[in-house]
Amino acid sequence: MKTEILYGVHSVTEALAAGRRVPVELYIDRRQADSIRLQGLLKMAESRGAAVRVLDAARLAAMSGGSAQPAVALRASAYPFVEFSRAVEEAEAAGSDPILVLDSIVDPHNLGAIVRSALCAGVAAVLIPKDRCAGPTPAVSKISAGALEHIRLVQVTNLVRSLDYLKSRGRWVAGLDRQVPLTIFSADMRLPLALVIGGEERGLRTLVRQTCDLMVSIPQSGVIDSLNASAAAAVALYEIRRQRGVDRRPLGAAGPDGSRGDA
Repeated sequence: MKTEILYGVHSVTEALAAGRRVPVELYIDRRQADSIRLQGLLKMAESRGAAVRVLDAARLAAMSGGSAQPAVALRASAYPFVEFSRAVEEAEAAGSDPILVLDSIVDPHNLGAIVRSALCAGVAAVLIPKDRCAGPTPAVSKISAGALEHIRLVQVTNLVRSLDYLKSRGRWVAGLDRQVPLTIFSADMRLPLALVIGGEERGLRTLVRQTCDLMVSIPQSGVIDSLNASAAAAVALYEIRRQRGVDRRPLGAAGPDGSRGDA
């Protein structure tokens, strides 16, 4: 079984909670072994059949690729991609939540931040190409605060062909481009949707752009050229969520915390 080492409390906690990886061995910083937080992780790992080892901080940092003194690390099976057709079928069964498609996002920090926003915004699945894209490394899991361990991440060989398949299943494909006049706030984003976000330097590739049914922009002001990919993804995904009325309740209706919609 191929394994990798996750590091950081959030990444390790969510990997154990998600139950999608096979945990092999949990490593704990000797100086923090008695902390309540790490004791909880220890019990989670043991309940999943993982061995537990207490290590010196320097050795733990070296195992984690020189990360800044993680308190905990986990050796576990490699990241479990979801098969494309299965992800689409599960998305359709769950409703009309959007599918997010990433075209050439090569910065691991952007990928981690995008995955975190996608999970929070209720995205059904995230598609990435096999080539010219950052992968689901332990660093990305840490940057995502463990969201990577829960998201349905799909790796496809041909992004254009995958978009065509989504279209054949009734999804509209919308690409994000800061230069087009139609803004995401004016477009109707309530249809079954696949949102495509381009890479940090060149945006969407030509064939990917040509496959899109429509292009939308996020209006911006000021002297900065554009939002980065992760910020643009967060804005776009939450505008889609807003248009779908996911969090809407009538004025005066009490929310789950007792607050009222007209506050």
